[in-house]
Amino acid sequence: MAGGKLFGGSLSRHDLYLLGGFTIAVLTMPLWLQPLGAGYPDLIQKFAIFGIFAIGFNILFGMTGYLSFGHAAFLGAGSYAAVWCFKGLTMNVLPAVCCGILVAGLFSLAMGYISLRRTGIYFSILTLAFAQMSYNLAYSVLTPITNGETGLQLTREDPRILDQMFVEAGDGLPLTNLFGLEMQGYPGFYFCAVMLIIAFFVAMRIEKSPFGMMLRAIKSNQVRMNYTGFNTRPYTLAAFVISGMYAGLAGSLMAVTDPLAGAERMQWTASGEVVLMTILGGAGTLVGPFLGAGIIKYLENIFSAYNEAQLHETFSFLPDILNNVVVTLISPFVGEGWHLMLGGAFMLIVIFLPGGLMEGVRRLRLLFNRLTPTREPRGSVLPAAD
Repeated sequence: MAGGKLFGGSLSRHDLYLLGGFTIAVLTMPLWLQPLGAGYPDLIQKFAIFGIFAIGFNILFGMTGYLSFGHAAFLGAGSYAAVWCFKGLTMNVLPAVCCGILVAGLFSLAMGYISLRRTGIYFSILTLAFAQMSYNLAYSVLTPITNGETGLQLTREDPRILDQMFVEAGDGLPLTNLFGLEMQGYPGFYFCAVMLIIAFFVAMRIEKSPFGMMLRAIKSNQVRMNYTGFNTRPYTLAAFVISGMYAGLAGSLMAVTDPLAGAERMQWTASGEVVLMTILGGAGTLVGPFLGAGIIKYLENIFSAYNEAQLHETFSFLPDILNNVVVTLISPFVGEGWHLMLGGAFMLIVIFLPGGLMEGVRRLRLLFNRLTPTREPRGSVLPAAD
């Protein structure tokens, strides 16, 4: 497929404003998330990584309507490829990221070539089956490559051929780096943030390109397009592979920030999680999947840490009786029961905002436009009264 068809769409002024606002919001996350208790590096790294995962998944699901339950397989493949690159070549993160994207792309090409022979629920079941097969292979059969249930980790005996040629070995395990800058803490976050901004930009160009228009047409009525003699399969396969490469990028960034890979990253629950992220934020939108990923990871890491003692302290300004009542009502939805809060929020959004949170933003914008009085242009002449 020609590069002009894939990335040839021009960006409007509105798109440039959106890209600029998104870039500023991502780069300043440590500042504006600090009051919410989420400004520390480990969590905002997850926001960026799973944002990439969700944005890539949206290229397949949001644009073409193909619901895949197998994208965790590409996430795990990217992680394994990155860790092997760290073990065999260098601790520099750029080769690892490239390896993760390449391996995930080849894997998604093979899976997509078979799965896309079916559509609808049959396609979803096929991808789910492939993902579960991948998980079982990584967990048991491919133990020499994946190290089974223990997971693939770095050791001091790893060859690291390029590092041995140019970098003097230390006493302990080496750290991932970008030409000497260690990818720990905020430097690791900003590397992930730059990758997220690039991924967002590429998704925006795809959406505005003729290729993106073709994907939306397939989602609208693929049967009619096939009846006209148009072959839609190369387009759906390309969308599947691009989406898988996004997942591989996310998986390799997981290894960049924490250099290990395990089979649990390939479980079907991880595939279901990215579906929830995309639907929660708004499938078919650019910002929605990232927003959904951030909300789910925030709930998982913040509300899951709450216990009754912390709730009592949070609502200490209330009288004791009301404090006990409020804590009793809220406690089932935090801590180990945070999934109840997530499930309740997901139900409310699906019922009242079928288009996700971005539909709510659109409704608020329309309401604001209605309430804002329109000003008469200067020099206009009012009509004479009858």
